[in-house]
Amino acid sequence: MATLPPPPRSTANPAPFRPADSVRRTSSIDVSWPDGPEGERLFIGSARDLLTPVAGGPGETVAQARFEARLAQDKTITTITADRDPGMIAQLVGARGGGHLRLLLKEVMPDLIARSDPLYLVLDDISGTALVSDFAWSQWFPDWAERLRDRLGAEEHARLMEKRVNICWGLQEGHSGVQPGGPPNNVADADAGDVRNPADPHGWHELPESEGPGFRRARRIDVVRDEAAGLLRIDSAFQDSAKQKDGGRVAIHEYRMTATADLETLEILALTPEARILPFSECPGAVHNTQRLVGRRISDIREDVLAQLRGPQGCTHLNDALRALADVPRLAGYLREPA
Repeated sequence: MATLPPPPRSTANPAPFRPADSVRRTSSIDVSWPDGPEGERLFIGSARDLLTPVAGGPGETVAQARFEARLAQDKTITTITADRDPGMIAQLVGARGGGHLRLLLKEVMPDLIARSDPLYLVLDDISGTALVSDFAWSQWFPDWAERLRDRLGAEEHARLMEKRVNICWGLQEGHSGVQPGGPPNNVADADAGDVRNPADPHGWHELPESEGPGFRRARRIDVVRDEAAGLLRIDSAFQDSAKQKDGGRVAIHEYRMTATADLETLEILALTPEARILPFSECPGAVHNTQRLVGRRISDIREDVLAQLRGPQGCTHLNDALRALADVPRLAGYLREPA
């Protein structure tokens, strides 16, 4: 068997300086454990759309959203509040973070989805963040994996490990990440950097801070209208990271992505994902199947990702990065059109 290269471990952070005459959406979910490792998780989700004028400068906030939620150990939402639509948000109490939560969001919040509201993006991210946020404890306790196994019991732990097989490209049957005694999911050397660019202090919304272990899912999407070429130009980034006990952050998943779409038809003309930080050597192979989306409308990408890149055909985290591009037409709508 051929020896695979080590998994990628190079962040693209910090974010680039915002282009003039562009719009940037940033979003984050920060997870902490105010009541300790056995207590509920606190989720703080934030998102902002920032329009940068032709002359550059700080820019104008054209949309924003924020929510707070508590999730039990089994991922059940026990409380949730948001900066608006309180009645609608309350319907999520009792739901569990996972695929079924996304179905519920689609059922009770169709208007948010239809208008590509930033609130929907961070609510949609609850599922993925709930799945991986416990990783934060590995940065506080070196024996975290053993503690988890002891807490679950050998039988339940084995069942969960078995359920991982073929859930995504990197965890396909036969790959190193699902082999007994395979390589550890150890990304301690994967410096996450800082999404914020000190040369562009307005380039990111305010990020919360907390004591103790913490996890963050962060996204950025920059959109520029290229009238001369008849294109939308897109530069995006996706990262899952955790606080380190001695300072700094370590990343477990990070993708950078560029794309172009036809300005009129919204057809995806080029799509270039770049694997920057991933846990296993096989994981970067998932990027190749993304070319199935070229020629599709970017506004339909949420449904197309589910159809084309399901299970071992795609990467769970790359799919999440791709699905968010469905909001590009809304973002492009903020930009000026020629008189």
